[in-house]
Amino acid sequence: MSERTSYEPGTPSWVDVSSPDLDASKRFYGGLFGWEVEDAGPAEETGGYVMFKLNGRNVAGMGPIMDESQRPAWMTYVATDDADGVAARAKEAGGSVVFDPMDVTGAGRMVIVAHPAGGVIGAWQAGSHTGAQLVNEPGALNWNELQTRDVDGAKAFYAAVFGWQPDDQDFGGMTYTLFNVGDTGIAGAMPMPSQAPAEVAAFWLAYFSVADCDESVAKAQELGGSVLGPAHHLEGVGRFAVVADPHGASFGVIAGEPPEE
Repeated sequence: MSERTSYEPGTPSWVDVSSPDLDASKRFYGGLFGWEVEDAGPAEETGGYVMFKLNGRNVAGMGPIMDESQRPAWMTYVATDDADGVAARAKEAGGSVVFDPMDVTGAGRMVIVAHPAGGVIGAWQAGSHTGAQLVNEPGALNWNELQTRDVDGAKAFYAAVFGWQPDDQDFGGMTYTLFNVGDTGIAGAMPMPSQAPAEVAAFWLAYFSVADCDESVAKAQELGGSVLGPAHHLEGVGRFAVVADPHGASFGVIAGEPPEE
């Protein structure tokens, strides 16, 4: 189902990007995905946070860089009914709390946690903002994937924090871990690419659906972005690529397999 009004706890429900230049990022993502922009509320309350919208529905968010140590990046948020419990479980599982649980106006309650194998990830306890209202459509969130050098460590961490159950599968000769909530696959994990510099920590990658992967890659470059992983096809998945916006925030674009006739 493409339209969403709620998310089961443990399911990724939202993504947002941090940017050092909100106006430039609005132009980039608007040109790439056709997103429109709406302020999340008064700037003095939201810090300048904005909603990206597609066909009138919230699909992602964006906020400013908060300090010089923060790099532009996409953040994945997992739905929860207890943000404080996520913080406690993350610490018990060997992780840390980057931002303590906090209320965000009336929109909800959030926490951001980190783990050496599990990367940095947020949890969102919904108030008036329930998450992405449109998914799995061109221009909307499609998938969330962890890249890590310690897949087993990530499995243990996320089982403890969110109750995710891992399922290792063979994808094109590579072991790919599918994280499940019940019988539903909700995210994935794979070994960090060997060409990644040693200082690159585990990270989450958000994938967005597009109608044509190659056209989207070309458009991203035209708008000032760069290609990190050239487009390629994987049977049963589709054609996908990894790109970065002009400020270096990486994300994926994917055009799924056409339906069988």
